[in-house]
Amino acid sequence: MSDRIKRSAIISLTVLLVGHFLIETTGHHYLYKTISMTLLEGRLGPSIQEYRAMPSREISAWHPQPWPRSTRAEANRLTESETDYHAQNQSVSFLVIHHDSIIYESYWDGFNADSISNSFSMSKSIVGLLTGIAIDEGKIENVDKPVYWYMPQYREGLGEELTIKHLLTMSSGIDFDEHYINPFAFPAKANYGDNLELLLCDYSVTEKPGERFHYKSGNTQLLGHIISDVMRTSLSDMATKHVWSKIGAEKFALWSLDHEDGMEKAFCCINATARDFARIGKLYKDHGKWNGTVVVDSTYVAASIMPSGTQNLDGTVCNTYGYQWWLGHHAQSDFFFMRGIKGQYVLVSPQHDLVVVRLGRKRDVGSGEHPHPDDVYTYLEMGKRMIEE
Repeated sequence: MSDRIKRSAIISLTVLLVGHFLIETTGHHYLYKTISMTLLEGRLGPSIQEYRAMPSREISAWHPQPWPRSTRAEANRLTESETDYHAQNQSVSFLVIHHDSIIYESYWDGFNADSISNSFSMSKSIVGLLTGIAIDEGKIENVDKPVYWYMPQYREGLGEELTIKHLLTMSSGIDFDEHYINPFAFPAKANYGDNLELLLCDYSVTEKPGERFHYKSGNTQLLGHIISDVMRTSLSDMATKHVWSKIGAEKFALWSLDHEDGMEKAFCCINATARDFARIGKLYKDHGKWNGTVVVDSTYVAASIMPSGTQNLDGTVCNTYGYQWWLGHHAQSDFFFMRGIKGQYVLVSPQHDLVVVRLGRKRDVGSGEHPHPDDVYTYLEMGKRMIEE
C-alpha cells in the first residue's frame, strides 16, 4: 500500500472517529440516519422515494373514483422545449386536468399512474385541510383559538398570544430554524430523528405572533400534533376517513412517521400518486366540495387561499401565503398551489378550471424575479397552452 493511500485511509478513519465522537457526545444520533440516507446515497437532501426506508402509516382508498379522461388527452403533446425542460429538472410525473377530466398525462424514469412519491411540503396544505375538518367537527372552536388551550406549555410569555391561525399562516414567532442544508436545523432533525413530540419541546415563541410571515416547517408539525390530539386519532386515519375516502382517491398513500407506530411528519412526506394529489387541488377549486358533497367548509377554504395579512421579513405585505397554501398571480389571473422542495406542485387556476400536477427530483428556482420559483409559472403555462390550443 502506497504512503498516499495510507494517509488517505488514516484521514478518512480519523474523520469517521471524530464524527462518531461528536454525534455521541452531543446526542445528535439522528445524524447517522441523515448521513446514511443522503451523503452515502450521493445526495445532499432527501429522496422522492425515501418512504421505502421510513416507517409509515397507510392512508386507505376506500371508494375509488377514476378520473374521467378527455378525448383531447390523446392529442395533447408537450413541445420539444417543454420535454427538454422536464428532462433537465428530472420530472417523474406531469398531469393536466381541465374541467375535471385528464387532458394530458406523462410519466418518466419508470414511474406510472400508480407510482407514489414524496409530497415533501405539499403535505402542509393537506394538514391545513385537516385543520378545517377538525373545526367542522367541533374539535377546534375556530382559527383564533389559543394554542395553549391544547398545549398548556404555551400559556406563558408571548406563547399566550399564539393561535391556530398563526400556525396556519406561518406567523407563529416560534424559533424553529428552517435551513435545508444545515444538518442541525429543524428539518433534518424532524425528518431523520425519531421523536417529533420531544423535538417540538425544544422551541418556544420568541417573536410576537401574527405579525411576520416566516415559513417554518415546525409550525405545521405543531399543528398536526394538535389536530391528532383533539381528533383522538392519527393524522393518517383522519385523512383516510375524512379526505381520501371522500374524494375518490384511487390508491393508498403512505405518510412517513418518526418511528414505528409513531407520529406523522405533518410538515412533509405524504407519498401518493399524481392523480390523487390532484384531487386536493380540485377539492379547493370547488370550494371544499367533492362532486357536490361537502368535505370541508367553503368559508374556511376561501380564507385558506386569501393572503394572510402578515408582513414579510422585509416589511412588505405578504400576499403569497394563506392557510398552508401558496398564492400567486400570473397573466392577469390568480392561482394557488401546494409546493414541495424538489418542485412538487399542485397548481390550481380557478379562472381556467385547471389543475396541474408536477412531481420530480429537481426544482428550477430561476432568476428570482418572481415571488415563486420560475418552474411554478413554467408548468402552469404548459397546462394553459394545452387548454387554449
